[in-house]
Amino acid sequence: MSPPTVTDQLQSRLRTVRLAALVAATVATVSLAVALGTPAGAAATRGAHGPSGTITVSAASSLSRAFDRIGAAFERRHPRASVRFDYGSSTTLATQIVAGAPADVYASADLAAMDRLVAAGAVTATPKIFARNAMTIVVKPGNPKKVTGPASLPTVGTVALCGSTVPCGVYAASVLGRAGVVIPESHVTRGTDATTTLGAVVTGDADAAVVYVSDGVAAGRSVTTVTIPADQNVTAVYPIAPLARSGSPRLAAAFVRFVRSA
Repeated sequence: MSPPTVTDQLQSRLRTVRLAALVAATVATVSLAVALGTPAGAAATRGAHGPSGTITVSAASSLSRAFDRIGAAFERRHPRASVRFDYGSSTTLATQIVAGAPADVYASADLAAMDRLVAAGAVTATPKIFARNAMTIVVKPGNPKKVTGPASLPTVGTVALCGSTVPCGVYAASVLGRAGVVIPESHVTRGTDATTTLGAVVTGDADAAVVYVSDGVAAGRSVTTVTIPADQNVTAVYPIAPLARSGSPRLAAAFVRFVRSA
């Protein structure tokens, strides 16, 4: 069975919190309805005996829009708890965690980075896939160079790609390989993660970029997105796990359950 989509997994999960307001959040091609307004009395009742403390969640930058809202919903459900986020390249975050950087939960944009932590004994439970994403091309607003797909990239000008060893760079390379496209390295600028790679187009330093669909949607009118054909695209999977060095293992486990539970 395929991993659940973000709609199936996140939207149904967040409906368990009583809503006073809905905030739209977009990740992995869908719009999420996230609870940000639970009545204070109900939240206090549910959280009176729940987990408490503060945790740091190290997560792929492409999750930032969704996780910010999930964190707010989690805190309303557990009013004695606080969640901090450290976003960045999955590969860089994994390296930092193995080296001893403090973190309680890790959510990666691919399995390879998570496997490093498993091999290092840095996780306390089997990682679980909780969401999927895909890749898209982003260009300057209005698509002035008439990019139609991966085949347009070798001649569009400067193309921003993530670093070759980070997940979004690996996925982009797979897309280009499937499309039979080779971009001269002299035409490529590399970003440390999907956010900085997309930023190269927003600031005008690049004419196009290959990033996650969620990043393209989150960028709104600052870019135009160009769909990558399904037979050339790839599926990015997102695993999550609590970390062995967590100072608040109960709270870390509760957050992972919140992200995963329907």
